[in-house]
Amino acid sequence: MYLVNQCFPCECGKDRTGRGCKNNGLADSAWSKGGLAARPNFMLPSILEWPMRVILQGCAAVLFCGMVGAAFAQAPTPTPVPPATTVERQVRTLANRDTQIGIYLNVLPDCTSGPLPTIRLVTPPTAGKVVVKTAKAKATNYKACLALEVPAYVAFYKAPPEFLGDDALTIEVKYQGGRTEIQKITVKVSGPGNQQKI
Repeated sequence: MYLVNQCFPCECGKDRTGRGCKNNGLADSAWSKGGLAARPNFMLPSILEWPMRVILQGCAAVLFCGMVGAAFAQAPTPTPVPPATTVERQVRTLANRDTQIGIYLNVLPDCTSGPLPTIRLVTPPTAGKVVVKTAKAKATNYKACLALEVPAYVAFYKAPPEFLGDDALTIEVKYQGGRTEIQKITVKVSGPGNQQKI
């Protein structure tokens, strides 16, 4: 029979309360005729309490770290937003005439239209005026699309009758997904005698 000594201080003849130990250093035990009968309330020896506490704390830390790691693994990775691109171009027109300065659409790989971009006038022209209208854009042999018709935004510029010279404006075009294009447009306005093809 394997006996567990629960009263280690009894090696010097006394237990923790100062009373003498009996039964050869076995605390909370009772001798019976058939042998040793231990009481049911078994207590872990104090010499094992500290190692068991360290083991339990380590298990709790490992479980917590695993839960945190799983939460981070399930979190979606944010999609990086591409930087804005800048485009500079020139347009020639006559005074007091509506002139197209840009057309904005969104053609998907299957040749259908996606959500149209958002257009913002960052820097308005000094002399003229800019307006945007909705329209239907038709095209043939555009990338893989042999023929298509999609909705679009069309921007127009109009200078006052008395204005001649250069005018400038800046338009921000923001597409779905975060792609942004900054268009810096210079409009060269001439009189009727200097009309040129656009």
